[in-house]
Amino acid sequence: MKKKQVNAIAVSKKAGVSQSTVSRVFTPGLNVSEKSRRKVLEAAEELGYRPNALARGLIMNKTNMIGLVMSDVQNPFYPEILEKFTKGLRAKGYHLLFVHTENNRIQQDDISEFLEYNVEGVIFTDALLSSNVVSKLQDNNIPVILFNRTIKNNPCHYVCCDNYTAGKEIGHYLINKGHKKLAYISGNENTSTSIERENGFRESLKNNNINLIVEEGGYTYEQAYQTTVNLLKSPNRPEAIFCANDIMALGAIDAAKYLGILIPDELSVVGFDDIKMASWPPYSLTTWKQPVDQMIRETIKSLLNEIENKNTGNVSILLPGNLIERNSVKGKTI
Repeated sequence: MKKKQVNAIAVSKKAGVSQSTVSRVFTPGLNVSEKSRRKVLEAAEELGYRPNALARGLIMNKTNMIGLVMSDVQNPFYPEILEKFTKGLRAKGYHLLFVHTENNRIQQDDISEFLEYNVEGVIFTDALLSSNVVSKLQDNNIPVILFNRTIKNNPCHYVCCDNYTAGKEIGHYLINKGHKKLAYISGNENTSTSIERENGFRESLKNNNINLIVEEGGYTYEQAYQTTVNLLKSPNRPEAIFCANDIMALGAIDAAKYLGILIPDELSVVGFDDIKMASWPPYSLTTWKQPVDQMIRETIKSLLNEIENKNTGNVSILLPGNLIERNSVKGKTI
């Protein structure tokens, strides 16, 4: 027989306080006297009470729920991000409602749960965002912030790594290592991260009169692997490849090994993100490390400020990262 669930009324009677006091104790951010808090918590513990967050949200008109949309769950970078956001929001008294969109572009149906659960804000990571989706959320007073991406001419707040400067620094780094035949394996078409990294990389090469070979890798291991095979079999074989993310760089390294091309003696490879696999001995990948923890803190801070009407304007934050040198690049700095 199913045990009857204890409600807030039973706790209030046991503790000798009002039902609203019980609700205040279990609502993050609300003030209540230490004496009343102790009474309520002791009564709740004795009765086995577990507060109903959704019901409390309806009563208080505050759900303490934040939506997060993610597309590429296959890339190890993003599950790590999801875990960090979950912990960071929990520390602020918020719960995460995760939605995985199977398409690169977010559709109206993907955000229906956010409207149904009355989330207080939404974080978008890697999926393409249409103005219609933004308008739908903002019409429902749900603020939006972009993580690890930017959109021009769009009212959304964003927090992102400075991808353009990073790409430029990587270009200088490879040129200073003596490389002259360079290739870039891009991510998905029209993604800001890939475009900005390519633009910065291209700028550094342009300043040194070096042409760039560009091939699409779709941000996946499999596509980057095949793209690298094709590049390395071509007459104009590159000396170094910069990949728009680490998972593609790992595909590039494995493709080179398959063809019997030595890393880094015959081919240098640089990635982007510094996922955990990048440091594994079989890869020892030189990569650009994003300041992920700081990016997450700034995203949460900016979104909560928007929820509490503390932002005075659009939040546009670009944070620098740094190069992590391992063993996938050949040459001495010249």
